[in-house]
Amino acid sequence: MVEPEERPSVAGQRLGAPESMGISTLEPGQRPPTMPPGRQVSIRVQMLDDTQEVFEQRAPGKVLFDLVCAHLNLIEGDYFGLEFQDQHKMTVWLDLLKPILKQLRRPKNTILRFVVKFFPPDHTQLLEELTRYLFALQIKHDLACGDLTCNESSAALLVSHIVQSEIGDFEEVQCKQHLLNNKYIPEQDALMDKIIEYHQKHVGQTPAESDYQLLEIARRLEMYGVRLHPAKDREGTKLSLAVAHSGVLVFQGHTKINAFNWSKIRKLSFKRKRFLIKLRPDLNSNCQDTLEFMMGSRDCCKVFWKICVEYHAFFRLFEEPKPKPKPVLFTRGSSFRFRYITCALKVVLNELKWCLHHHQKLNLPLSETFPADKAYFIAKELLTTERTYLKDLEVITVSFQKSVGKDEAMPDSLRNLIFANFEPVYKFHETFLKDVDQRLAQWEGRSNAHIKGDYQRVGDVMLKNIQGLKLLTAHLQKHSEALLELEQTCHSSRRLEGLCRDFELQKVCYLPLNIFFLRPLHRLMHYKQILERLCKHYPPTHDDFRDSRAALADISEMVVQLHGTLIKMENFQKLLELKKDLTGVDNLAIPGREFIRLGCLSRLSGKGLQQRMFFLFNDVLMYTSRGMTASNHDSHIYVPLCINLMLCSTWKADFYHGTYGTKTHNLKRSPPSFVFLFKWLLFPHFPESPEESSADQESEDDLSASRTSLERQTPHRGNTTVHVCWHRNTSVSMVDFSVALENQLSGNLLRKFKNSNGWQKLWVVFTNFSLFFYKTHQDEFPLASLPLLGYSITIPSESENIHKDYVFKLHFKSHVYYFRSESEYTFERWMEVIRSTTCSSSHIRSLSRKEPHVY
Repeated sequence: MVEPEERPSVAGQRLGAPESMGISTLEPGQRPPTMPPGRQVSIRVQMLDDTQEVFEQRAPGKVLFDLVCAHLNLIEGDYFGLEFQDQHKMTVWLDLLKPILKQLRRPKNTILRFVVKFFPPDHTQLLEELTRYLFALQIKHDLACGDLTCNESSAALLVSHIVQSEIGDFEEVQCKQHLLNNKYIPEQDALMDKIIEYHQKHVGQTPAESDYQLLEIARRLEMYGVRLHPAKDREGTKLSLAVAHSGVLVFQGHTKINAFNWSKIRKLSFKRKRFLIKLRPDLNSNCQDTLEFMMGSRDCCKVFWKICVEYHAFFRLFEEPKPKPKPVLFTRGSSFRFRYITCALKVVLNELKWCLHHHQKLNLPLSETFPADKAYFIAKELLTTERTYLKDLEVITVSFQKSVGKDEAMPDSLRNLIFANFEPVYKFHETFLKDVDQRLAQWEGRSNAHIKGDYQRVGDVMLKNIQGLKLLTAHLQKHSEALLELEQTCHSSRRLEGLCRDFELQKVCYLPLNIFFLRPLHRLMHYKQILERLCKHYPPTHDDFRDSRAALADISEMVVQLHGTLIKMENFQKLLELKKDLTGVDNLAIPGREFIRLGCLSRLSGKGLQQRMFFLFNDVLMYTSRGMTASNHDSHIYVPLCINLMLCSTWKADFYHGTYGTKTHNLKRSPPSFVFLFKWLLFPHFPESPEESSADQESEDDLSASRTSLERQTPHRGNTTVHVCWHRNTSVSMVDFSVALENQLSGNLLRKFKNSNGWQKLWVVFTNFSLFFYKTHQDEFPLASLPLLGYSITIPSESENIHKDYVFKLHFKSHVYYFRSESEYTFERWMEVIRSTTCSSSHIRSLSRKEPHVY
């Protein structure tokens, strides 16, 4: 096959080339003639939702196609095409290089249909929800006309997702009436009960989620994306030919009886009514070298041949580099034969590259292309993070309540305090998520409204819901009381403490349990940041500016009101988390104690430099080593803050912060005879001994479990902050904790390892200094995680051969990951939030080279 010059790994993302593509009968290098000035012609185009639009045009087909994509606000237009019936009543694709009037004999009486042209093997390759929606409409059309055949169970399930997308959650009367009024499959009446049964199971599913599920089911069907072309074999048996991303398919009726992968095909050609497939003899020793199929006419052969060429060229553009196989030769036959057949494919590749360009390089006004608007991506960030936030609330309202809430060990007063104050907040955000998802769907062109500009705003949705959220302030204030009460009850009830500990070991509780109690307060900070970016982006004259400013004022008022509570609870939560990590410490979370910093340093003793973990509070400095137990008296040594230590500047600043104006609370000293007149030599980065190197390598195998298959589960909760700081040899302060919790981000990213070829699409959540990886946002728990403390974030260099846009690189020692985002805005946001985790550690590393740490 002919190798393209560059291949993006995700089909449909525009590569970057001049203009129009398609298959043309023009000779290589020949351009279409310039259209003389004259009267425009009205051309009707039928969209996938069966509406018709009229475009005034007489230029080459590419201009019309671009206008249709601009009208739909469609970026991934490469998957779509315009088809029509020619004078022979054959359905053909509009040639994008030829003038429209050279192809349509009676343009006023011809209707062009905008349809899906290329079906990818996996719908997760589609980057935009609008693209998935249009694919869902294509599936809906194919089901209705009988082109997508499947068994009754699959058909009923597909229809149930369509109904959920169109009318929402199940109501029996409404569902039955809707099915009576709308025909989605030919034999729908016989499957009515089964459709209703499936529809009942989709409660809470948004239209976007329904589209996703529809594509997920459809892509497993044998007839998905297949267009049959009648043919006969040499014996006269009636067959059908089709083409897919993988190669040429042969059907008998609706059953696939053979498939010829591109690697098996040496040459495709046609002559008169015969379509010829020449195979590689070494791969098909038991088959004929050349297969012959008779089609209705030479034009039928030619149409199918052109489809094969386009499918092969399109999907070859998105493969990763591999050893070059022998090219597949496409021969037009008769008077259209090219002497050197690969010229035809070169034309296709060059033309496709010309078309598959990033949308910002197209000659379209930015205002007509919604992803060019930063406000769209801000709204999308609101949607993606709201999905994660709702899942976090479910940890308390659903999972924790189911696991612990009904146990007698939990007093009724505590049960009511927790769940009675979390459930109203959860129900409110369920409605909020639906409002945001609906507005974003309208913004993406999924509404039938005539003026889409009215929907290109999100401030009004935020204002309405934040005013509703203000009514729940009393519930939000009770969340801190619930956390305090839960801790006190666990301290007095070992059974409840064990139940909570067992719940934290469940996969759904991917963070320390007490962090989930602070999520609603942190979410207010997220709303404030989102609205600040939105107001900064909008000019004062924008329609959405006033609502956004009003929403920002309301949320700022709530943040100020609850800020003191949040600061106290963050400190309390951190003390509780450290208490679990430190063996034998029972009285760590005492009144008045403030956590300042923890980190890995070195202590100079008679045995040389020894790695220790240090914990700095406002009244106490404590250090410990790994693997100690409560019975080991050297496990924890507490030092009242009255000695003069020479530390690196980062620790020194925090240390003096802890000594000024604080009342000392002395802990029990162990051992009692410990003398405080000692000398330490503290190095944030110390020479590695063989033992320390092996421990570090072991930790990276544990912590970087995402390098392996996502299905492989890692030891749960092995990546606590103390655990990570020990192995990454770094430190983190309370300020860093607060910043990380306030900078949560969620969304789809493409991930690539250092030595791998392909990119994998994942749903990624950043929180608590870690990236958590899911297959989709609907997953109940993460499949893997990557703690980021100690990592550096950069942009790949030219030598790394990552020739993609919006890619950032995470690396620690030999561990390297590449992540690819969908737009410039999301790229900058991921860089921003990840730097909030990595910058503190890098700052310490730079200081460690400049200052001595002797005292």
